[in-house]
Amino acid sequence: MKEKSYSQRRACALAGIDPRVYRRQLVRPEDGELRKHLRELSGERRRFGYRRLHILLRREGWALNWKKLYRLYREEGLTVRKRGGRKRALGTRAPIAIPQGPNQRWSLDFVSDSLSDGRRFRILCVIDDFSRECLATVVDTSLSGHRVARELDWISEARGHPCMVVSDNGTELTSNAILKWQEDRKVEWHYIAPGKPMQNGFVESFNGRLRDECLNEHLFANLRHARELISAWRVDYNHHRPHTSLDGLTPWEYHQRSKEDQTLNRANL
Repeated sequence: MKEKSYSQRRACALAGIDPRVYRRQLVRPEDGELRKHLRELSGERRRFGYRRLHILLRREGWALNWKKLYRLYREEGLTVRKRGGRKRALGTRAPIAIPQGPNQRWSLDFVSDSLSDGRRFRILCVIDDFSRECLATVVDTSLSGHRVARELDWISEARGHPCMVVSDNGTELTSNAILKWQEDRKVEWHYIAPGKPMQNGFVESFNGRLRDECLNEHLFANLRHARELISAWRVDYNHHRPHTSLDGLTPWEYHQRSKEDQTLNRANL
């Protein structure tokens, strides 16, 4: 139309489009507030792509499909950067409060070891940060996000769901299965900063005790043998081993004393 002075109808016929398509004015909302929140969320969750950000936005009440989110994600120039070289902590994370009672906060982490024939296995450790109780030591050669979610449900059947879970940014713990578990159970999940394991200090301390007092003391013939010995050590840790940070009480004794104190406080009120 500009170069050859063709009419609109003829130009559209040559281009193979309907004139109404050419004349239609594209009207899209600015979505300024959504774009701002998307940038903030992406800055906080640097290892999350647009699909996981979509889950988080839906959880907060934003009604949009993934196609629109992907368009905004690209237009804002957001992307998950490939890691290169040594891991470094980027930015800061908000501090989390110290738990004041049982079941307020659980900590998760993995420990690796090997059998006597050289095969590797992993242990999922779940700790109640208030009482230092070890809620689970799940031993297997592979522990996916779905398996972690299933184990958390089994623990919750006996104790109820926690208010918060703390973990690192491992692939199992940032998987879609874990994100769905958080959303369905209404549990807050706090990811520590990369390269800062002491932000999850309670479970890191437990991992050190587990390795020093159990893993380094035994040779495991097979997976069943490892499960039996680690489970026995967990029972001893919870019910018999005195904990110096709990005034010499065992985690189970500290948990029971806390329940009695809470009952007494309610009676006084």
